Formats: sequence, structure tokens, C-alpha cells
Amino acid sequence: MTTVTTLDARALNRAALARQFLLERADLPALDAVAHLGGLQAQEPQEPFVGLWSRLRGFDPAELSELLTDRRVVRTHLMRRTVHLVTSDDALAWRTRHDAMLVQRLLGVYRGELSGVDLGDVASATRALMADGEPRTMPELGRALSARWPEPGARVLGEAAVVLVPMVQLPPRGVWGQVAGARNQLVADWLGREPDPLDAADTAGRAMALRYLAAYGPAASADLRAWCGLAGLPAAVAAVRDELVSFRDERGRELLDLPDAPRPDPDTPAPVRFLPAFDNAILSYDDRTRIVDDAHKGLSVNGQRAVLVDGRVAATWTSTPDGSVTVTPLRRFTRTDRSAVAEEGRQVAAFLSAGAGTRVRVEASPR
Repeated sequence: MTTVTTLDARALNRAALARQFLLERADLPALDAVAHLGGLQAQEPQEPFVGLWSRLRGFDPAELSELLTDRRVVRTHLMRRTVHLVTSDDALAWRTRHDAMLVQRLLGVYRGELSGVDLGDVASATRALMADGEPRTMPELGRALSARWPEPGARVLGEAAVVLVPMVQLPPRGVWGQVAGARNQLVADWLGREPDPLDAADTAGRAMALRYLAAYGPAASADLRAWCGLAGLPAAVAAVRDELVSFRDERGRELLDLPDAPRPDPDTPAPVRFLPAFDNAILSYDDRTRIVDDAHKGLSVNGQRAVLVDGRVAATWTSTPDGSVTVTPLRRFTRTDRSAVAEEGRQVAAFLSAGAGTRVRVEASPR
């Protein structure tokens, strides 16, 4: 009888940190890092820059900005119906696979408002509006559509438009140091072709399952679903199962993984890391206990930035434009913890202010 290895929370933590480039910063181009991570949560436009700074050695924000303006990465509604920064290749390969989930989540919020509205007609009307190739904001789309469908209201129709028809948010939104509203353009116009169609073999689903494990594993099927929001992946996982190895967590759940993916010694030291708001290293699991205590698991959902100490969420942090960083501990810090947090805080302050400020205040630990 084959014995299945059980991985405790610390072992899972170190595996996740290694794959997220949070145990050691990686020497990778930004494009390769975005691809490996399966994209970065980007509803706050500047946060992906912090996410890559914490993961890449010598990261230059201008590199990511150039990828965006050169159309090699895009900002689009994708995983969990949230805005993600993904490679253009992934946007084209994955968008159609997300269509049904995007509509389901839209209706989960606005089913009442959209009752009686034919979403296929809304999609056709949206494509007609965008046929001139001009970018539009969601309010502009919503106002135009509300002339035909007045009951849902412009705001709901604007949100529906960017879900029903594949679009990207154009720069300068998402460019380093720029403040700009979200102007949307059809994926086909911005990237030169329509997203890939679905196929019978579910090529996109299989690829997503393997890519998720490379960046987040070992993980359960529920964790994969928590990352992307897709409920229809069991068949895709089953199709690649022969390529995977199996473990158990302390709850007895089956965890799947790539055979050669890193699973470091649980006692491997983990440096302090400052994570951006909505970082997927925290959000992309159904069971987040490998990285955050249950008492604090809502922090990232609420958009608070997290500080990892010994690989776990131990504080939140804020910053000001002049490069001042404030850290609020969630647990008692040792003197060594405070020193390491302050030093990494000075580094992130310098990054955010282009070297103009390195002020860090670590508040008192809770009693």
C-alpha cells in the first residue's frame, strides 16, 4: 500500500514562498515573472509594481511600464472577475475559458438589475459601440447602453459590457507613477486578434491547472478554484493527473503537485517581505492557513497590504507619496523581527519614492 506524505502548514508555506519568489528574489525579466505567477492582481493600478519589487532582484518599474505600453502585458478582468495584469499571450489563451464564470459572477451581484435583459443582445450592442476602435470608459459604455436598457442603470450596464465582451484597460492606467482612469478597448483591437476559442480537449484549462501548481502548489482542487474562480476544472485536472504527484495536508485533503517543483525544507529561513494589496500569494487558496492565520485572512480581501515575517502575515503596512512607511504589527515582534521589518521597510520606502525617502515607523506590537 502506497503511503501518502502529509505536508504540514510550514512545509506548504515554504513551498509557496519558493514558487512565489518570496524566499529569494529571482533574476528574471518582468515578463517571465508575470507569466510564471499567472498574472498579478491589479485592481489597484500601482500595486503590481510592489509585487514584482518584492520578488525580483533589481526590479526596474520602467520595465513593467514598457511591457504595458508595448502590449506585451495587459490589464483585464479575468480571474475571480477582478482586474489582473497578465501577459498578452495568457489573456488570449485564457479569456474565453473565463467567459461563463465572468457572467455568473456578474449575475451573482446584479441578477435583479439584469432580470429580463438578454445579455447576448447587450454583448452585440457593446461590440457595435466599440466597432469604431475608440476606447471608452465603463460609464461611457453604460450611458450609451442605457438608452436601450434604462432599467438596470448605466453603472450596471458598464460593468456588464466589459464582462460580456473581452476588453483591456489601456495605458497610461497601470503605468508606474501615472494616475489615469480606466479606458477600455476590445482585446481584438489592442492585441490584433480575438481570444482563443474553447476546444474539446480544454487545452486552456489543462494549462491553467499546471501553471497554478507551478506557482502556488502543492494545492487542492478547491485552491485552484479559489485562484481562478472557475468551477469546471475537475476534468482538466483529471486529464493531467498522470503528470502529478499527490500529498495530504493536515486536514486530510489531497494536494496535487508537479513532481520536480520546489518543496524546501520547512526550516528554511524566510526573509521579511512587503506584499501589495490583494496579493495572490494570499488570496489564491481556499485554505489560506499556509500563509495567514484565520483571524487575519480578511485583510487582503479588504485591500490591506501585508508584511510577511518568517513567511506568514504578521503586520499590515501603509505608505505616503514622500516615501514614509508605517508598519502595524498583528502579533508581538521580537527585537530581531522589528529590526528586519524596519530594514525591509526602508528598502520599500526608497523604491516607492525613487530614493527620496526611507522613513519607517514600526508601531508597537499588540499586547
